Amino acid sequence: MAPGRAELDVDVAGSFRRALRAVASSVAVITAHDGKRCHGMTATAVMSVSMDPPSLAVCIHQSSLLHEILTAGQRFCVNFLDEGHQAVSVAFSGGLPPETRFAAGRWTEDGEGLRYLEDACSVIFCDKVSAVPFGTHTLFIGQVSGTRSDGDGSPLLYFNASYCSALPPIQDSGATRHGDN
Repeated sequence: MAPGRAELDVDVAGSFRRALRAVASSVAVITAHDGKRCHGMTATAVMSVSMDPPSLAVCIHQSSLLHEILTAGQRFCVNFLDEGHQAVSVAFSGGLPPETRFAAGRWTEDGEGLRYLEDACSVIFCDKVSAVPFGTHTLFIGQVSGTRSDGDGSPLLYFNASYCSALPPIQDSGATRHGDN
């Protein structure tokens, strides 16, 4: 075994999967193009990285077509779905073949040919700045070059292998909020 690389413990892998299923995640469709091909894939492994510079990361399996296109391309887009976009999520998670996925939803292109969902909760355009391989995936880090968001709608969430939607915000009753201490 290589130094620093632990042998996969099946019990830990299974308990890790169960633990992650207990965490609600926003559902997004990541889109990218490499000058010849445009592709998209549903993902929940998206996170902000920094506010200075504004950046985020997406985690993509190395055997996927999107990984190939992200590796070759220079930009990507994160489309955070609204609760009404379940069909879009299913289409981009393998429910439709890659060449027909963009038929689900209202997609348009920016000036450089990168597709984005017109009525997504939020759209974040990124310039790829780094790719960090780890295990079966690569973490692609992008510096934000633009956003689109109207602030309306309710995000589509994924929790315990099912789609769900967010509840209305809890009214502040004077309790200490995270970060206020």
